[in-house]
Amino acid sequence: MKIALVSEHASPLAALGSVDAGGQNVHVAALAGALAKLGHGVIVYTRRDCATLPALVHAAPGVDVRHIDAGPPEPIPKDAIYQHLDTFAASLRRALEADCPDVVHSHFWMSGVASLAAARPLGLPVVHTYHALGVEKLRHQGAADTSPSARIYEERRIAREASRVVATASHELFELARMGANPRAVRVIPCGVDLRRFSPEGPREASDGQRFRLLTISRLVPRKGVQTVIESLAGLRCVELVVAGGGDRADLAHDPEVARLRAVAAAHGVAERVHFRGRVERDHLPALIRSADAVVCVPWYEPFGIVPLEAMACGVPVVASSVGGLVDTVVDGVTGIHVAPRAPRQIARAVELLRGDPDLRRALGRAGYGRVRARYAWERVAAETLDVYRGVARRAEDELATGS
Repeated sequence: MKIALVSEHASPLAALGSVDAGGQNVHVAALAGALAKLGHGVIVYTRRDCATLPALVHAAPGVDVRHIDAGPPEPIPKDAIYQHLDTFAASLRRALEADCPDVVHSHFWMSGVASLAAARPLGLPVVHTYHALGVEKLRHQGAADTSPSARIYEERRIAREASRVVATASHELFELARMGANPRAVRVIPCGVDLRRFSPEGPREASDGQRFRLLTISRLVPRKGVQTVIESLAGLRCVELVVAGGGDRADLAHDPEVARLRAVAAAHGVAERVHFRGRVERDHLPALIRSADAVVCVPWYEPFGIVPLEAMACGVPVVASSVGGLVDTVVDGVTGIHVAPRAPRQIARAVELLRGDPDLRRALGRAGYGRVRARYAWERVAAETLDVYRGVARRAEDELATGS
C-alpha cells in the first residue's frame, strides 16, 4: 500500500522534549518505520518549521517526510498553526493529487481537519488518531487551555466524518461515543515501543548509588505533574529525582517552568536532590532509564503515555497516576503502582514500598518487560493499523465501483 501519514505539528524528525515535541513525534516516526518494514511505502506530511529544510527528506528505508509550507518557516506554538490550516490543507491536497496514496492517516485534530478537506474530494479514505482530545484538555486545564475555540467542534466533526478512528486507549472510547462517533468505526490500537532500543540489557548510566533514584521524563508543562513528584520528596529520605525533558541543558537557566519547579523544590527543602537534565537524546534514554530504581509518571491526565512503556521495556517499575491511557498500560500491583494525580503523599508511600522491597521491584520489572513484549511491539501495532487501512481502502474501492 501507499500510505500518507499527516502530522501537522509533530514531525518525526523533531527533537523530543521541547514544548510541542513528545509522544506524537515518536508515534508517527515509529509507526511509519514499522509500516515500511512490512513492505509499504509511507510519506509523512508535516509543516515546515525551518527555512533550510528540504521539501523532501528520506527519513528511513521506505519512509519520506514531505514539508508543507503553511505559515512562517519557523517554530511556532502548536495552537497558532490553526490560523494557517487552510493553507496547509490546500498544499496537502495538491501533494495527494500528485502522489495518490491508498489511505490517509491523520494525527491530531488539526491534521484531521486538513486531511478531510484535502483527501475526501479525491475519494481517499481518512483514518484518524486524536492523540489528545479537546474536551479532556478543557476539563483538566480550564482557563489555562490555549486551544483554538473551534477545536471541540472540529473534533466532533472528525469523529463523524473520518472513515475510521484509531483510539490509543480504552478510555477514549467513551469520549468518542459522546462526540458522536460510530462505535463500530472505532478501533483501539495502542502506541508501541522500540524493543530493540528499550530493553533490560544494555549500558546503564552511572549514579553514586547512595540514593534511591527516581526518574521522570516529560515535557516541562504543569499538567505533566513534575511538581507533584518534587513535592513527594519532602516525605522521603535518601531519594533523588532526575528530571529529563525541556530544552537543552545549557538553556535551562532561562526556562521559566524550570525556575518555577526549582522554587518549588527549594520551598520543600529538597532542591539539592532534584536534578534537571534538560532534553536527553533518544539514543541515551535507555541507559538513563536503566539507572533508575523507579520511573514516576504522574500527569493530571494522559491520553496514552509512552514513557511508562519504555520504562517497563527496560525492566524498571513504574509509579503512574491512574488516568487515561496509563490505566491500560500500567497494571497496578503487577507492572507498577497506581496513585491518584496531584497526590504527593501517595507517591511517597509507593516509593517507600519499592525502596524497602527489592524483590517487589524485580518482580514488577520482569512483569512489565513481559507485558510490553506481548502487547506493545511496534510490529504488532503496525500490523493492526494496516488491517484498518486495508478495510477502509476496500470500502472506498467498493463505493467507487458502485457509485455510492
